[in-house]
Amino acid sequence: MGLRFGAATLLLLFVTACSGASATPTTALAPTSTTATSPVTTVAPPTTASTTTIPTTATATTTTPTTTTTPTPTTTTTTPTTTLPAPGTTVGSNDVLAGRVVVLDPGHNGRNHAHPDEINRLVDIGTGTKACNTTGTATSDGFPEPRFNWEVAQKARAALEELGATVVLTRPDNDGWGPCIDERARIGNEAGADAVISIHADGGPEAGSGFHVIHPKSVAGLTDDIAAASANLARALHRAMRDTDLPVADYIGQDGFSVRDDLGGLNLSDVPIVFLEAGNMRNPADAALLTDPNHQAGIAGAITRAVVEFLAR
Repeated sequence: MGLRFGAATLLLLFVTACSGASATPTTALAPTSTTATSPVTTVAPPTTASTTTIPTTATATTTTPTTTTTPTPTTTTTTPTTTLPAPGTTVGSNDVLAGRVVVLDPGHNGRNHAHPDEINRLVDIGTGTKACNTTGTATSDGFPEPRFNWEVAQKARAALEELGATVVLTRPDNDGWGPCIDERARIGNEAGADAVISIHADGGPEAGSGFHVIHPKSVAGLTDDIAAASANLARALHRAMRDTDLPVADYIGQDGFSVRDDLGGLNLSDVPIVFLEAGNMRNPADAALLTDPNHQAGIAGAITRAVVEFLAR
C-alpha cells in the first residue's frame, strides 16, 4: 500500500533525522590524579629475585617499568683451582686452601749451639732414642742452616696464608733453641695438620749436589696410617722442586727420595709429613743458590705448589 506524506511531514522527518546523526563519542578519560604516584617497588629479600608489575590505567596505556638492578648477595661456590704457580713464584690470591692447616717446621734453631745440654738430651722416637735436636749444618762461608730454614719457612708461610691456609710454625723465631724433635711432631698432631713439611738443607759431601725428599717408612703402630699419604706429599714436593734451579740429589737416596724410620719427626707424626733437604750446603754451587733470597723464594713457591697439589687430591 503506498504511503502519502505531505510537505510538512517530510520536512519534519528530515529535521528529525539530522538531529539523530552520530556524534563523535567523547572518550571518557581515566581519572587523573593530581599527584602521579609511582608504585613503590619493595625490594625482596636478597635470595628472591622479584619482578615488579606496574598497574596500567583504564586507557590501556602500558607503562614499562624501569628495572633497577639491586645487587643481591650471591652465594658463590668457588671450585678450588689446582693451577700451580709458575716456578719461582707463588700462587695468586684466592681461597684454594681455605680451611686447611699446614704446619711448617723450620729445622733446628739459631741458638741451639748455645744450649748443648738441652739439645743433647735423649728423647724417645718410637724406634729408639735420639738427641732432642742438633745445631744443623752451614756453608763453607758460615751461612747457618737454621737461618736458611727459617727464611724459607717465612716465605712459604706468607704464600700459603695468601691462599687461605692456616699456617702453624714449630718455632716462633730463629733466636732460641729447640723445640725437641718429639715436641715438633706433637705440634703438628695437635694442630690437626693436613700436611707437615719440615724444611732443611743437608751437610753432605762437597762433591754431592741436589735436593732430596724424605718420607716415613711404614712402621706398624707408628706410621703405617700415614705412610701412603706422606709418600703422595713427597711426590708432589719432588715434582715442584724439580722446577727450581737445584737438581735431584746425586749423592743420597734414590732419584731424590729417601724413606726412613730413624727420624723422630716422622715416626711420631700422626699426620702426613715429609722432610725437605733443599740442597747440599757443603757444595759450592748448591750453597750459592741456598743463600740467594730469590732462590729461597723459589723453594717457598715449590712448597706452596706441592701443598696445593697434595690437598687438591
